[in-house]
Amino acid sequence: MRFDALSRLVRLSLARERKGAFFSAFGVAMGVGALVFFVGLGLGVGRVIRERIFPTDSRLVDVVPPSVSLGLLGGGKLDPAAVERLAALPGVETTYRKMNVRVPAVTRYDGVFFGSRLRMGMEVLAVGVDPGLVQKDVGLPEAKDFKDPGEGKAIPALISTRLLELYNKTFAPARKLPQLSAEMLIGFGFPVEFNRSYVAATSGGPTTTQQAQVVGASDRAMLAGITIPLDTAVRINRASGADADSYSGVTLVAADPSRVPELVEAVKGMGFEIDDQERRLAENAGAAVALTTSALALLSILICVLAAVNIAHAMSSSVRARAKEIGVMQAVGASRADVRAIVLAEAGVVGMLGGAAGTAAALVLAFLVDRLAKGYLPNFPFKPESFFSFPVVVVLGGVLLGLVAALAGAYFPSRRAAATDPARTLAG
Repeated sequence: MRFDALSRLVRLSLARERKGAFFSAFGVAMGVGALVFFVGLGLGVGRVIRERIFPTDSRLVDVVPPSVSLGLLGGGKLDPAAVERLAALPGVETTYRKMNVRVPAVTRYDGVFFGSRLRMGMEVLAVGVDPGLVQKDVGLPEAKDFKDPGEGKAIPALISTRLLELYNKTFAPARKLPQLSAEMLIGFGFPVEFNRSYVAATSGGPTTTQQAQVVGASDRAMLAGITIPLDTAVRINRASGADADSYSGVTLVAADPSRVPELVEAVKGMGFEIDDQERRLAENAGAAVALTTSALALLSILICVLAAVNIAHAMSSSVRARAKEIGVMQAVGASRADVRAIVLAEAGVVGMLGGAAGTAAALVLAFLVDRLAKGYLPNFPFKPESFFSFPVVVVLGGVLLGLVAALAGAYFPSRRAAATDPARTLAG
């Protein structure tokens, strides 16, 4: 049968069975729309978790000293010799050292803070890092090398982009302070007193005060503190009598993400541990989102199955009602393949229309949800511009699922129609 003849017969049949075709397409649209909506929601929330709340790089491996030292390979200390051994591991592209400032520190600020009067004192945590780890996030040109300026000069400091988000969405509204961006904070200075604390004991070394200057914001910066140059942390620890020879951590950059598992095993074999707390948090949060969306997606698939059953029932009824019509077509030369093609084509058109309508409804509903969330939900931390993500494969998959569900439902009715005996049918 030629394609133009087949399409004309399908149009005539669907026009005659408009009501049945509408309800069949509606059932497919319900299942497909729900599935596309929930899959898009899961992908969107998962993207926020991975990219904003717990940003991780698949090539990075954070090495820390063991919590319990067994005396292996230098006692598990991350000294310069251990860093050289780590850098020599197969698959390591480069290494970045980290050293905590091992004495307490406080900051006291009393002055104008972006148009508002601010007076506060708080404990400060600080970590020194190799410049290469955060250099791309330094926004102050004169501090681009991220090196120790020496005593008496302002220490370049990076703040966490996530800390800035938490400040803007929680602390600033509560204290009626202005919301800030990383660009606004560049150049802002505040005093830091090292080896001084409001709550903890200090070492026997002297207390030193030095100005810190914000030079940018970074995803790699310490969440609850400031990130400063590594040589500055070494200088402060040495001046305060604290350990300035071993590192608090080393970040290994793998040449390829596929090399990360073998790097992890090699690091553990050397007696060190992997700091993957944030990665585990991201994975756990992602797993919870995936579990919830999978349950909702399963419900949507069940709706699609019910739609396929409904199509099977509707097509079976249609075949029975059109038995004489099918007999006449066979009597004038239609083959069994032609009859099957007519029934499957009718179902395919219904399924594609239902899948397209359901996918479009999901996209429109997602747009409305985003608009309502933007207008009525409070401005909480890490609130995304959109809670949904609809890759092309999801959109096309929705339409294809509608087509597959309809064809599956019409398979057996099409075989029954093709098996019609024209002589018996026309004889009544």
